[in-house]
Amino acid sequence: MTTQAVIPNALTIAGVDPSGGAGILADIKAMSALGAYGTAVVAALTAQNTQGVTGISPVPPTFVAAQIDTLFADVRIDAVKIGMLGQQAVTRVVAESMARWKPTHLVLDPVMIAKSGDALLERSAIDELRESLVPQSTMITPNLPEAGVLLDTRPVETVKEMRRMAERLRRLLADDGRRWVFLKGGHLPGNDTIDVLHDGDVMIELPGTRIETRNTHGTGCTLSAALAALLPQCPDVPEAARRAKAYLVHAIARSGDLSVGSGHGPVHHFHGLWSHANRL
Repeated sequence: MTTQAVIPNALTIAGVDPSGGAGILADIKAMSALGAYGTAVVAALTAQNTQGVTGISPVPPTFVAAQIDTLFADVRIDAVKIGMLGQQAVTRVVAESMARWKPTHLVLDPVMIAKSGDALLERSAIDELRESLVPQSTMITPNLPEAGVLLDTRPVETVKEMRRMAERLRRLLADDGRRWVFLKGGHLPGNDTIDVLHDGDVMIELPGTRIETRNTHGTGCTLSAALAALLPQCPDVPEAARRAKAYLVHAIARSGDLSVGSGHGPVHHFHGLWSHANRL
């Protein structure tokens, strides 16, 4: 008699983007498309579309903590993705909550700047993120500018420099073998989009080629949510990373099927589920 695989429950703790391209709405789409049941804790509110952010409204830190504690008290959470937190106080209570509940997989996307260039994290919150959340994460997924901020250095421009940066980032995490850095190379010059995966011992390069499109809103959110969905389902971290990147690449490639806004449009989270025949 075969045993049915348990569908993982994944949690996103992040902000709300009303256009659906980034934040919690994008995370839930990615998790759902990849076979996980998505849950969410709202950490910040934004007035946002594909062209920019016109306003940010914080969520009281005590209410963020209440959402987390109420959810964990009832629902088995197999993986957590953390995105936009906005405030130092919210960052602190999320870190305290994660230390208390100790999820098996904790993917941290250190969201600081929106695709439009708008700031999404208070400068005072960066130290809090670095000191309280990064160390307990099982994976961090910074892009090159975010990695530069975390390390207080300039963004790098070559894969060789990325490898050294990944080593430095890994030292910010707790010193055990179950923690990884997924350093995203989308900001590299040229057509290559090479990512680097590092656990303090193994260094893996994930190759890629740039896709010419404006529809890149929420790519970082989508990748980290995909990782949270896939880590409980894959035999090891490198396999989850490869599958998450492949999913994102196809979502970007199929983004032209959608017509959402006039700025940086969203990726197509359901590219593998929505057939062309079903489109109006």
